[in-house]
Formats: sequence, C-alpha cells, structure tokens
Amino acid sequence: MSRRRRVKRRVVQPDPVYNNRVVNMLVSHILMSGKKALAYRLVYQALTTIGERTGTDPIETLERAVRNVTPVVEVKARRVGGATYQVPMEVRPERGATLAMRWLTNYARQRSGKSFALKLANELMDAANETGGSIRKREETHRMAEANKAFAHYRY
Repeated sequence: MSRRRRVKRRVVQPDPVYNNRVVNMLVSHILMSGKKALAYRLVYQALTTIGERTGTDPIETLERAVRNVTPVVEVKARRVGGATYQVPMEVRPERGATLAMRWLTNYARQRSGKSFALKLANELMDAANETGGSIRKREETHRMAEANKAFAHYRY
C-alpha cells in the first residue's frame, strides 16, 4: 500500500442496455481474461432469465440481491504485541458492494448446473430471497464480528 497519496476513486459508468451502474460492476466482477463481451452476454442472459421466472423487474431483483448480501461489519487481522486479533470493523459502502459482488459471482461459479448464466440467475434470485451461499457467507462474516466484539477496542 503506497503512503504517498490517496487513490482517486474511478466513477463506474452505467451499462449500455439497462443504464445501471450495478450491472456494470457485476460485469466487471464476472470478467475473465479480458472477455468483456462474453461477460456482458452472460449477465444479460441471467437478467432475462430472472425477468421470465419472477415476472418482476430483473434490475430490482439484482439490486435487492446486492443489498441483502452486503455486509455491515467484517473482521480484520490486527497485530498487537505479538498476538494477532480479529478486530471487528464497519464496512464502507464501496467495500460492502465490492464484497457482495465478489461473493455473488464466486458462489454462482460454485453452483452445479449447465451454463453460468443460469447459475448466476439462480444465485441472484436466492440472494434476493435471503437464501443461497452468498447470504450464508454474509451471516458467517457477521457471526465472526459478533464473536470477536471483545477486541473492538483495538480498532485502527
């Protein structure tokens, strides 16, 4: 981590079809080996599948899924006098959204199924309904922070 200056945050541009920043963030997280057109196609297929299955706006479902998966607190390792403590810290909104996207894509990849678009659609629908692997991950993160609440006074 550089100590010279603060890094400027890049402004995420909205995607071309839905004109939504969250969709573009999801595409960036799915992106592998620079194949952005493929990532866009997979996300758009997943969103159309969500729209067909639920009969609601797929963007609402996506945003609800990201909101449900976003953690409030997390634990960070802090070294104090030779011992390492897991210190609970509040999560900034940008980091929370990044963690949510990472968890959604990782758990979508781990699902069983044929195409990634279907796996992503199922994970997003599960997350919107407060179930699924990414929700379990958020609950586990919150439990870790709750269990280590005694070390909260070691915050930076």
